[in-house]
Amino acid sequence: MDYFLSPTESQRFDLIIKKSQFITQVCQTKGRAEAKEFIQQVRDQFPDANHHCWAFVAGHPSNVHLWDQSDDGEPKGTAGKPMLNVLQHSDFGETCVVVTRYFGGIKLGAGGLVRAYSQAVQEALSQTQSKQVFPRNNIQLKISYALLGKVEYWLEQSDIEVNNKHFDSDIIFDLAVIPNSWIEQKAALTNLCQGSLTLKNVDE
Repeated sequence: MDYFLSPTESQRFDLIIKKSQFITQVCQTKGRAEAKEFIQQVRDQFPDANHHCWAFVAGHPSNVHLWDQSDDGEPKGTAGKPMLNVLQHSDFGETCVVVTRYFGGIKLGAGGLVRAYSQAVQEALSQTQSKQVFPRNNIQLKISYALLGKVEYWLEQSDIEVNNKHFDSDIIFDLAVIPNSWIEQKAALTNLCQGSLTLKNVDE
């Protein structure tokens, strides 16, 4: 798949299971730091809640280094892990989910907790307003000043993101490109500059 889904904004979904209130909040988070910040915001929002269980896939869905979860006081393996499991089997990335629980007085048991937290995340993701995120590679482009005008115009007409420009003896662009589009774009850009350019994949 060329893209994954990510929430358009922070969104909230409520669920009552055997008198316990489960408040699920979903937010786009790029990286661990943003995910942990969002989790703390939810804790601050509901300081009197019994639990704030969470899970995140804070980057591309295939990047296991950006996965994490917590039961936050619920019996081990009954909340964070099932929440993360739902996230892993969704099309979402750059996503953090926090389920805040207010205990209603009826114990759910281990199996009941797993089902409850899984259901909370499944229903929330099914209703989450999302956008398509296309993973990008970082490319460095170096050209002469004589080519600046037509290269900038060409870039403006493309789906390439220009993250930075450095003016030195030559001009260096920091670009973020969509891999599937870049093959043809690279050929077109090389043709536009008649070969007078330097391209470097910064990720390699």
